[in-house]
Amino acid sequence: MTEPTHDEPHGGTLGARLNWLRAAVLGANDGIVSTAGLVVGVAGATESRSALLTAGLAGLLAGSMSMAAGEYVSVSTQRDSEMAALAVEKRELREQPEAELRELTELLEQRGLSREVAREAAEQLTARDALRAHARVELGIDPDELTNPWHAAWASFLSFTVGALLPLLAIVLPPAGWRLAVTVVSVLAALTLTGWSSARLGAAAPKRAVLRNVAGGALAMAVTYAAGSLLGAAGV
Repeated sequence: MTEPTHDEPHGGTLGARLNWLRAAVLGANDGIVSTAGLVVGVAGATESRSALLTAGLAGLLAGSMSMAAGEYVSVSTQRDSEMAALAVEKRELREQPEAELRELTELLEQRGLSREVAREAAEQLTARDALRAHARVELGIDPDELTNPWHAAWASFLSFTVGALLPLLAIVLPPAGWRLAVTVVSVLAALTLTGWSSARLGAAAPKRAVLRNVAGGALAMAVTYAAGSLLGAAGV
């Protein structure tokens, strides 16, 4: 019989890591698509390397700052809600401990324990750390792992920046005649990778995710390039 290993990640820690990885992949994907659409659109209007670099950098900075600010606000709101819920739970435990013990027992019963076992487990959990027990079982919150808005903001900023750098470098580094082709191929390859990665992290079938990701990026570049070409031909 194989002995069980003890170094395998379990529970919320693994789930939190997967969520962070998925967010990083999606942030990079956003950086790739938005910046690629921007620089390809500008490339349709002009061959000026300085114009392409300026547009790409502007898109990179604006997008990464917007992602970071949005993530900070979103996660701050979530953290405030978690803190408020924990404060309410702490007050209820102080003011009506018996009612909270009955509530914890009922919650454990709903998870499949018998009445007697649920009561004993609730008493032991309460004696060990009542707030943590109620936070995890009742609220689904781990008081030791509350979301950090600064971590989320920096993660979004960095992942978007990394993704945006690829189309930016692909459009400004090659010779003029190769810029568009190199950018399109690089972007589609990167979108294939991010689509596959996001699907695997979400335990979904990669093929559909990759096709959807690549098709969306290709459409974005085609539309912006057509718009840039029309504006360039019109002399705007």
